[in-house]
Amino acid sequence: MDVSVIIVTRNTCSVTAEAIESVIRSKDGFTKEVIVVDNGSTDETPKLIPKMYPAVKYENAGENLGFAKANNRAARHASGNLLLLLNSDARLQPKALSKAVDFMRSHPDCGIAGAQLLNADNTLQNSIANFPTLATELFNKSILRRLFPRRYPGKEHCFDRATEVESVVGAFLLTRRTLWEKLGGLDERYFFFLEETDYCLQVQRLGFKIMHLPEVLVWHGQGQTARKTHIGARIEYWRSRYAYFQKNKGTASTLLLGAGLLARLSGNILANGLAIVLTLGMAAKARRKVFEQIALFGWHLQGCPKGDGLPR
Repeated sequence: MDVSVIIVTRNTCSVTAEAIESVIRSKDGFTKEVIVVDNGSTDETPKLIPKMYPAVKYENAGENLGFAKANNRAARHASGNLLLLLNSDARLQPKALSKAVDFMRSHPDCGIAGAQLLNADNTLQNSIANFPTLATELFNKSILRRLFPRRYPGKEHCFDRATEVESVVGAFLLTRRTLWEKLGGLDERYFFFLEETDYCLQVQRLGFKIMHLPEVLVWHGQGQTARKTHIGARIEYWRSRYAYFQKNKGTASTLLLGAGLLARLSGNILANGLAIVLTLGMAAKARRKVFEQIALFGWHLQGCPKGDGLPR
């Protein structure tokens, strides 16, 4: 088997079907398989996906394992020399997979290949990311990209050729099975967010390149699952940031991160609260933001309990 395509889904039946269809209709000449791990969907996914696609290896986990653990479970049943992690809300353009696989085959020093992600109207999404640092997490990323575009490239940067980057967005992540097995897959300390970023860092530490391929085009719904449980998703993102720093930067940097984030969070609560008062409660955006920020602050006051976040 040349490629194993792994899709993790949870209550995203229709878009998961579209993702599978895009793999089936992919214009390539190699052997591939599709493995779907269902993280305890309560919609029609368990009934329809196995029926619609009997050739797909479908496993219902019966619970929400999280992104890392679900991908690791699927990879244990994979036969491909290359593994493609494909988000359930992503769709391959017809030649995307072929181009990515050809690049990996012709560049043995490449450990991970990522795609150019597109919105439904074909505008660009951010497809790459810097490894998290105190600067990226405590300052506005958009401002950093504008002030230091070479150091912090984003979708504003027009890539015209394959480019080595720090990490790629995990909506489309093609990697070598040998590297996956050597690293033990994704780190399951991450439930949702930054697991692919950490994986890119570990692959880079092994001496392999992380490549962004602008000619590999993939439509991406950009977080449809997370939007359904917004507060829970934000808690998971903060939790993952702390886990990343603790693992890769140590306790001192993690404490500095926490202090800086809480200070910024406090300032944002005051600013949005003031906006609500000045507009007599009419600032809907400010109301939504302050509700989210108070929830995050409360999560910290409770000691960042593991039970909060996305449903398990």
